[in-house]
Amino acid sequence: MNMIRSAFRNPPLLTLLLVALVWIVASVMLRGFGAYGHLRYLLELAAVIGIVAAGQTLVILMGGIDLSVGAVITVTAILLPLISPAWDPTGLAGIAAALAIATGIGLMNGAGAAYLRVPPIIMTLAMATFLQGLLVIVAGGSAVTVSNPAVILLGQARPFGIPSGILLWLVVAIVVLLLVHRMPIGARFLALGANPLAARLSGVSVTRNTLVAHTLSGFFAGLAGILVLGMNRQGYVGIGDPYLLTSIAAVVLGGTSILGGRGTYAGTIPGAILLVTTTALITVVNASPGWRSIMFGTLILALLLVSGREARR
Repeated sequence: MNMIRSAFRNPPLLTLLLVALVWIVASVMLRGFGAYGHLRYLLELAAVIGIVAAGQTLVILMGGIDLSVGAVITVTAILLPLISPAWDPTGLAGIAAALAIATGIGLMNGAGAAYLRVPPIIMTLAMATFLQGLLVIVAGGSAVTVSNPAVILLGQARPFGIPSGILLWLVVAIVVLLLVHRMPIGARFLALGANPLAARLSGVSVTRNTLVAHTLSGFFAGLAGILVLGMNRQGYVGIGDPYLLTSIAAVVLGGTSILGGRGTYAGTIPGAILLVTTTALITVVNASPGWRSIMFGTLILALLLVSGREARR
């Protein structure tokens, strides 16, 4: 009973318990669902959401939302095969160029929000719309196939039997957790999200921190785009669209307040796993997309109600 009470007071723990419950029930009811190979595959899919949601978490902690992450993933997945130079046999130059473009998009989002005073949700929505139109002009409706050896290695390699995407997610998780909980900038993000006026009066720079948060969001979205490209071996218009809402949902399911000022990436991690596991479970039982949306909405609403009640105490 005490454990249950503790879980309801700790949204990340509650999400983790939900993940364990779904995995146990699905493994008992469905043959092969709990097999190591299947669970490894689910974690590999969750890694993409988790990496995108890393940047999304930072932006939401400050009270914003980045609606451009799906478009940034698509930009990265389409442009990287086109800009990888033939003289680079490793493919690292193409990856660096693609990450620079994604990071630059994030920087422009931050600049618009910081200097032009455009609300982040509007700025990133406008950027996403612009990028989608640009991609249609550049790529049309055709897919591009990747031949970059480094990208293929990232998407297909399994060192020690572990997909490289999961290992990349582990590195990202460590970096983001240290940034939020062990570095001054994390405290500044939380302060600006909780009370922007008080934070400004305390000497916290809104401009600088807004730039940093959105730039990192662009970088992590670009990193996820490279991983998606390596896993699919091709990029096409719309490849990043599914990761926009799922990245926000993972953050919210992990207990981070959508209004900013409260939360942790430690909750986003099980949030991403819960989304992927639930999707797989619905797919296995042949549920319709409508039921999938209902389940996602119910999970998010339930955890929002729990976290909201705890915030009022």
